Order: sequence, then structure tokens, then C-alpha cells
Amino acid sequence: MTDPTPSNLTPEMAEISPEATLAKDAGSIDGITATDDRTAKTRQLLGMKGAQAGETSIWKIRLQLMKPITWIPLMWGVICGAASSGNYIWSLENVLISAACMLMSGPLLTGYTQILNDFYDREIDAINEPYRPIPSGAISLPQVIIQIWILLLAGIGVAYGLDRWAGHEFPTITAMAIFGSFLSYIYSAPPLKLKQNGWLGSYALGSSYIALPWWAGHALFGELNATIVALTLFYSMAGLGIAVVNDFKSVEGDKQLGLKSLPVMFGIGAAAWICVLMIDIFQGGIAAYLVSIQQNRYAVILIMLIIPQITFQDMYFLRNPLENDVKYQASAQPFLVLGMLVTALALGGAGV
Repeated sequence: MTDPTPSNLTPEMAEISPEATLAKDAGSIDGITATDDRTAKTRQLLGMKGAQAGETSIWKIRLQLMKPITWIPLMWGVICGAASSGNYIWSLENVLISAACMLMSGPLLTGYTQILNDFYDREIDAINEPYRPIPSGAISLPQVIIQIWILLLAGIGVAYGLDRWAGHEFPTITAMAIFGSFLSYIYSAPPLKLKQNGWLGSYALGSSYIALPWWAGHALFGELNATIVALTLFYSMAGLGIAVVNDFKSVEGDKQLGLKSLPVMFGIGAAAWICVLMIDIFQGGIAAYLVSIQQNRYAVILIMLIIPQITFQDMYFLRNPLENDVKYQASAQPFLVLGMLVTALALGGAGV
């Protein structure tokens, strides 16, 4: 048999022959494919942009519908509310009751909101995100409706239990849970469908992510008052900016179906500037308020947390919001949510 390696090649040279190079490249491609496949599956499970269809486990599909990645800000809002009450004391009981409040705000009621939104947005998702469970046909509509009701009723039930634990004469947390659930419904469902209006829909979403869970955490350990309500509604204007970031991924579908998101109304570039200015200006306003109540140290920390957000806005978002929306959120939002906690600690320490 003839040796396939030419006689004029050394063993070392043979190792880098075209055939060997092609074999190595094939292995590298396989490795990249496997990595990309794992990344896509993780994104799918978390409900993130860039996922893939094909999941067959009904429980993973149900989890994907609930978009776990969106639970985190709501759960963090509960922590901020507990801190701003000024009454939180570290104990096993308080940790467990806080966890129950985060369960209500995150997996249950945010999960309900996300599935409800997907249910009413199935035509838009068929254009923008066809890999989502509903447009891909991975789950039937009756199954989706059952899951919506289970999460809604469970969330309101947990809220009532929290009111009982806190000894509220008026079921404050239950009322907030019902109000937030109703807000989620009119945000997604016709005939109101608040998300059709770029300003109103984005503010409804931003306040749901900042104000509502903050109120729940504050009411759980203290007395919810008008000042806290007003400040968190003001802070929610920064949340409006964050909500607009999510609109860039669905511009084409929004245009086709006549939804007036800010990127559709003002164009990509102008909407990107509106988004970042809302985020920065209203956080700056909160810092100014902290100075006015002599919480100067916390105000300085908050300003220092705004600076990297501005940096990432310039690096990623303003240059290409369509391509860099996820990258920007991953880079900048940790500083925004840390700023929320800084603000909450300042308010709790000042007894606001």
C-alpha cells in the first residue's frame, strides 16, 4: 500500500498538511456549534433574545414562557422596598417572608405578566421572535391560558398571606398585586393595549418593574407613605428608559402591526437618545433629592453608579441600539439596580 504522506514531508510538516488542517478546522467548527447550541438553549430557557426553537420538555417550555431573566428586577425591587422601610431586621423569619414576597413579585406575577404578553403578542412574535413557544407551536393556547390563571391566583394568594403576616387591617399588598395584575392585562390586551402607545406603555412597564415591587417590600416591613410612592414613581421614569430598550428588538413587527413604540414613532437614533436621557436624568434627579435630605454620601455613590451607565450607553447602545441592546442591558443595568439599593438605604436611614 502506498503511504498517503508524501516522502518529502517530515512528521511535523505532515501534522500541518492541508488534510490535517481541514480536520482541525472541522473539529473547531463542531466545538463552536456545540457551544452556540448550549448558549441558544440557555437563552431559550431564560426567555432571552437569540434563543432557538425545538424544546420538547413541557416544563422547560412553561419556564421559557415565564421568562426567568425578567424576574430579577422585580425581586430586587422587593429588597429595595424592605431597605427603604428602615425597619428590616435580619432574622430567619424576615428572610423567609422576604423570599415569599420575591416569589410573588418575580416567578408568579411577573411570570403571569410575561405569558399574558406572549399570548396577546403571538402575531408580533411570529415576526420578531418565531422561536418563542406560542408562535413555534411548542405549547397549545389552552395550556397557556391555564398557566396564566394558575400564576395569577397563586400570586394573589401569596400576597394575601403576606398581608396576614404583616397584620395589615387593609390588605395593602393584595390590593397592589391585583392592581399590578390589572395593569399587566391592559398593557397587553385589547382594547386598551397600553403598549400600543410608546410613552404610556413604556411608563406602565417601567413603574411595574420599579415602583410596584418596591411598594410591596416597603409595606411588608413598614408603612407605605406618599413620599415613597412619589419618589418611586419618579424613579420609574428611568425605568421607562429601560423599557424602551426592549422595543428595539421588535421594531419590524411593531411597524407591520401599527404599534407606536418610541423607535417606530421617532426613529432608531432619536429613540435611543430619548431612552438614555430618561435613564440618566431621572437617576440624577434622585441623587439631587438625596442631597436635599442630607444624604450626601449616598448621593455621591449614586452619581458614581450613573457614570458607567453613560459610558456603556456611548460604547454600545447609541452606536447601534438594534445590535447592542442586550449587550448594553447586561453591561449597564447592574449599575442601575445597585443605584436603586443605594437610594433605598438612604431613604431608610433618613426615615423618609
